Formats: sequence, structure tokens, C-alpha cells
Amino acid sequence: MSDALSPDDLDDTFERFDHLALAVRDIRAVLPLLQLMGGVYRTGGRHPTAGFTWVQFMLPGDTKLELLTPADPSDGDHFLNRFLEGRGEGPHHVTFKVRDLRTAVAATRRAGYEVVGESYGGSWQEAFVHPATAHGLLIQLAQWDDGVAAPPRALEDVLESIAET
Repeated sequence: MSDALSPDDLDDTFERFDHLALAVRDIRAVLPLLQLMGGVYRTGGRHPTAGFTWVQFMLPGDTKLELLTPADPSDGDHFLNRFLEGRGEGPHHVTFKVRDLRTAVAATRRAGYEVVGESYGGSWQEAFVHPATAHGLLIQLAQWDDGVAAPPRALEDVLESIAET
């Protein structure tokens, strides 16, 4: 990797570590563990075009943990089903909030990392650092406005949407 960038060069680009996302087969099965760890449901929903359901919890120390589960467990082509089949349940990606996604992607590429899955436009923009160049870790770089809250959905409603699949 290139040594052209120092952490000081990126202070204005990478705002913060935001969350760890776990791929799971059954969100409900993880809830007792999250409760034990002091997890408090934050938000969640179904991603209609990407075919998965997600929920986020706040953990003590202002840490977020996100759970992802495929909408259709029988779809062998879905990225989460492939992940679960190949690796089992566990860490899927980490997310860093960036101030400007294009700047973060350019800096990441200049540092020698492969960026894939770029999606610009709309209130949520994202790109991923390929795990083959990031020591096995899938890193999501995302840009969004913290001031725009997702519509509130009760955890029960999100879990019910999984059952409707």
C-alpha cells in the first residue's frame, strides 16, 4: 500500500467509525444476547431493492451493532446467503461515516485499496473497500445526513416484516 497518506490527511474525510454489521440467519435468535449486553433497539427496516432486513442497536459506550438477514433465505445468489453459507453467522462489515464519499473513495484508492459497489445520489451514499485488499475486512464508506432521521419503526414491526417473506 502507498505511504502517501497519513491519518492527518484524512481527518476531514473520515468522520467516525459508525457500526459493526453482523450477518445472521435469524434476528430474533440474537435478541437475548443483545439484551444481555445492554443493547437498546435504535432503528431498522427492510431494504426493498437489496433484499434484506436490518436492525440497529445501541450498546453501552455509544457503540452501534447492526444485524442483517436475507429476505429470502432460499435465494442462493443473494450476497447475504452466500456469506452465511461460506462463513456462517458473524461479522459482515464495518461502516465508517465519511463527510464526502467521493473524496473518501479517491483517498482510499490513492492509498492502494480496491473500492467496489459505489452508489452516489440520494440521502444514503456508499462504497465498499474490497476485503481482498483490506486484510479480509469488508469496509463500508457511507455518507448521510445525521440530522435526517429514518422514520421510526417499532422492532416488532420490523420483525413482522421478516415473517411476511
